[in-house]
This record gives sequence, structure tokens and C-alpha cells, in this order.
Amino acid sequence: MAKPLMAKATAVWLVDNTTLSFKQIADFCGFHELEVQGIADGDVAAGVKGFDPVANSQLTQDEIERAEKDPLHKLTLKYNPAAQGEEKRRGPRYTPLSKRQDRPNAILWLVKFHPELADSQIAKLVGTTKPTIQTIRERTHWNIGNMQPIDPVALGLCKQSELDMAVQKAAAKRAKDGDAMSDDERRKLLSTEQSLEAETEPRIPTAIEGLETFSLGGNEPEKETEYDAESFFNLPDSGEDDDESDDNR
Repeated sequence: MAKPLMAKATAVWLVDNTTLSFKQIADFCGFHELEVQGIADGDVAAGVKGFDPVANSQLTQDEIERAEKDPLHKLTLKYNPAAQGEEKRRGPRYTPLSKRQDRPNAILWLVKFHPELADSQIAKLVGTTKPTIQTIRERTHWNIGNMQPIDPVALGLCKQSELDMAVQKAAAKRAKDGDAMSDDERRKLLSTEQSLEAETEPRIPTAIEGLETFSLGGNEPEKETEYDAESFFNLPDSGEDDDESDDNR
């Protein structure tokens, strides 16, 4: 359902100038009923000037009067060509002040693990600017020495679905351009669900065990010589001992 322009200011005006129920105003403006009650109590939207929906072609007076007589009637937003597209987000994503210091770490993570993403995609994901991304790519950022790559999803800067969608778009664009991708790069372009469902790839063993038992010239393993500890002590008598015994005689 489409929402009115300046929804909070519109709710303030409806609370002050009509007898509509809190639920009717909440449904029309896209708020919770308790939030509208907070507006009426002065706890919410303090200092916000009311926005007249009738004068700004969002409601008709007849619609308001009908809703005042019938508490179950839902207000219908008047068609306003000027409001088309206003519900869509424009410009970079808004990032709360508490998370803005984490954006460089998220950008570093995206640049490191998803180099196929364009600067415009990264800017849209974490709400930053292209010059900032460029300085991190070139490692000329003023704080690059103290930065650590951190997943933007873990930081709450974007959703996993948004990241997966951006990665898939980058993969499609790269495939369309005909750029060759390595196995590692192709693995990075998989979504989270695809990565979890993929089979584990065999890894090269880090230790070469058992190979020392094979001969260099053939495929048969060499038999190891077995030694008996007693053979080192029960040695045959030498001839010198016999000569010494003859002299003593």
C-alpha cells in the first residue's frame, strides 16, 4: 500500500485536526498504533509541524468525514502524480551514526573478497562514496593501517540477500563481457545457499606420508630391513682372540 508524503507530519496533522482513531491514522501513515498514540500524547514527533494532506492532494475532505463516521473505514490515499516514486530510496543508503565508523572495514572486506563488485554496487550496499572506495582499493586511505576486513552483513550495514543479489549481478555482467574467471573467483560469486549446498572439494595433503617407503625406480614399496637387538651383542669371535690364547699357552 502506498504511503503519504511526510508521513509523520501528516499523522501529526490528522491527530490535531480530525477525530480519526489511532488505528485509522496508523494504517494510513504506515505507523504502529502506539506510535500514533505517542504523537497524541506529545511523546513522539515533538516539534514536527503538521502537514495538511487535503491541501497537498493526499486526501479529500469527504474521505476524512466518511472515516470519522465509520471507525472501520480505512483511508484511501488520493492519487497524486507528484508522489510517484517517492517511496523508493534515492541516493546512497542511510547509515546510522553508530555504524558509520564500521563502513571502512566493510568496504575493505568487499574489496578483498568480492573484487568483481563495481564501486557503485559497494556504495549502494554500505552507503558510502566512490572516492572513499577508491582510496581503500589503492590503500591510500588515511586509516588503512588500522582497518580490518569485516563482513558488512555481520556489521548490520546490509542484508545477506542484498549482498548475494549484488554478487550475482556482478557474475552475470562478467559472464556477458566474456571475462574468464578462476575457480576461486567463481566460488566467491556463489550465494550463501549455493555455497552451503556445494560438495566439499578435495584438498592437497599437507604432509607426504608413506611416500618414503616407495623406491624411486618402481612402484613396489621397498621392504624395510628388520633388525634384532641381540644381533648387535652376539657378535662372532674374531681371530685375534684365538692368537692371544695360543701365546698364553
